[in-house]
Amino acid sequence: MKSSTNWRPQLVGKLNERHILCVLQAHGPMSRAEVARRSGVSPPTASKAVASLLGAGLIEEVAPPEVVRGRPASLLRLAVERAQVLGVVIDAGACTVVAAALDGTPHPDATRTLATPAAYPEMMAGIEAACHALIARPGVVTLAVGVSLPGLIDDHLGLGVLSPNLHLTDGRTPARDLGAKLGLDAVLVQESRGICLAERLYGQAGGLKDFAVIDVGVGIGLGVFSGGRPLIGQTGHAGEIGHITVVPDGGAPCGCGNTGCLETVAADGAFAVRVSRKLGRLVGIPEALDLVAAHADDFRTELDETARYLAIGVAAVVNLFNPATVFLHSRLLTRDPGFLPALIAATAKRSLPPTLAGCRVLPATGTKPQGAIAAAIRHVTNAVAHGHDPV
Repeated sequence: MKSSTNWRPQLVGKLNERHILCVLQAHGPMSRAEVARRSGVSPPTASKAVASLLGAGLIEEVAPPEVVRGRPASLLRLAVERAQVLGVVIDAGACTVVAAALDGTPHPDATRTLATPAAYPEMMAGIEAACHALIARPGVVTLAVGVSLPGLIDDHLGLGVLSPNLHLTDGRTPARDLGAKLGLDAVLVQESRGICLAERLYGQAGGLKDFAVIDVGVGIGLGVFSGGRPLIGQTGHAGEIGHITVVPDGGAPCGCGNTGCLETVAADGAFAVRVSRKLGRLVGIPEALDLVAAHADDFRTELDETARYLAIGVAAVVNLFNPATVFLHSRLLTRDPGFLPALIAATAKRSLPPTLAGCRVLPATGTKPQGAIAAAIRHVTNAVAHGHDPV
């Protein structure tokens, strides 16, 4: 009779492989000796794991930069030439598909954008066609697809539960549907949590255990890392800060069915409404943002009002979660240099001073496409040992 512990060496080996992948993700290309040192395993153990990862095409061995003397050791890096993942962003207005190496770097000329149609089947057909075009790169194996979706999602079912600004995805399983069409593993990620992953892996949140990302666009979303782990909630719906009521009486209707939600007064759409009132004509979000980029001072009143309302949300995040940093993902930050200072000043009036004193408010560098890519890479990494989220 075989011992019930015979499976353990194989599992430990896979866990070592996953750990080495995480080390390369965190620190970039390095020699075999450095891999062993940083991963904390013996050189023979590291060598065995590296050989397995090379054979699987998840990492590559490359020549080091030229040195003056001596014979430099070759470097190990995450696969760039032989493997890729796809990131899919489903959003109101437009959908984006991008291919990236396993280090998260998007490939040049490997982004496809399509207008979001009014019906789910047409949207998925367009995304599938864009994915096929990127999968067709010769000599490259596509390992997984990450799909970013706004609103409430069920992580276990991969289900879009409710997207107040994109109702065509309600009750749909876009990652599962796309994966079935492409014959690939596909994973769904809530878009604000995706931006958190991007900020942690590729942006300014590396090493931070407590931070938040507020995503301002058509709506307002929130992703939070607390104690080094993403805050999910009982049913995976945590973070919908855009739907707290800030105008209790007479507020504008929201896509969630309520009135007076934060995103009705602080999101890009709310700013476009203010610009429309000022100009006496209907102005959409893209035009409103362009007008600010060209003539920010002409819309200072509208910008300041938007900042005051958004500060309610930022202060709530500061007071509730006590983060080291709040990263703000907003197009207004890139259009108007004065928007962030006005927002911080308004936030200071609504936050608990001791809590705000230990918190920075910064522009986010992570993006939605990077979030979808990060979700796909995380899935590939976890699949090595069928383990838990290492992030």
